[in-house]
Amino acid sequence: MSIDYAAENNALFQFLLRYGDDRLVLGHRLSEWCGHAPILEEDLALANTGLDLLGQAQSVLQYAGDIEGKGRNEDTLAYKRTDLEFRNLLLCEQENGDFAKTIARQFFFDAFALHFNTGLAESTNEILMGIGEKAVKEDTYHLRHSARWFIMLGDGTSESNSRLKNAVDDLWKYVGEMFIADKIDEKMAAAGVAPELSGIKEKWLETVERTFKQSTLEMPDPNAFAQTGGRKGIHTEALGHMLAEMQILPRTYPQAEW
Repeated sequence: MSIDYAAENNALFQFLLRYGDDRLVLGHRLSEWCGHAPILEEDLALANTGLDLLGQAQSVLQYAGDIEGKGRNEDTLAYKRTDLEFRNLLLCEQENGDFAKTIARQFFFDAFALHFNTGLAESTNEILMGIGEKAVKEDTYHLRHSARWFIMLGDGTSESNSRLKNAVDDLWKYVGEMFIADKIDEKMAAAGVAPELSGIKEKWLETVERTFKQSTLEMPDPNAFAQTGGRKGIHTEALGHMLAEMQILPRTYPQAEW
């Protein structure tokens, strides 16, 4: 049986875009809090988490450019694609809203990222294995931070509880997309490149259920309707507005060298 290397490389390229775009977009969202967080410590914590995510995105998008072989690097992929070419989860692109919404969004993603990267650290792809091993250390801190705040807001004042509940109600429809596998996910899992999403979902639910109980909030139905499209380039209008701001400088001066 002959191996279609072009198809294999394209599947890997698409997988790398998904991984990198999740972190690029969410990292930029967190950067928007710089100078606006409720306390100085959180100003620094959110910025540092954003930097970690951008670092993960940079490594993977650089690798994606190498795999694609068309001369694009991490900067080109970040700043020269339209929203239709981005493959991030819809959850990651949602606007920050208030602090409770940012924390809920971050907690849902952190729980996913930690378990996913734990599996990625055992990848048959040596480059991704190294990226996963490094990311696990960062994600462990990220999850500890967002889960702590999730519990404090839920089990805090009536105001903080209400705001967190509203955030959960607003974001829950996006969490299911993290675990919907398509042919690319299945191919990566079969090759041992990435973990199976079904296994990640089980671990994610354990983490999230435990934290909801501590927060005194009632966890929504895990099998509720999931809004999808991000993996196929179908996004909410929030991403377009964000990219317009993020990409304005390199698009205005496309030939500039820094």
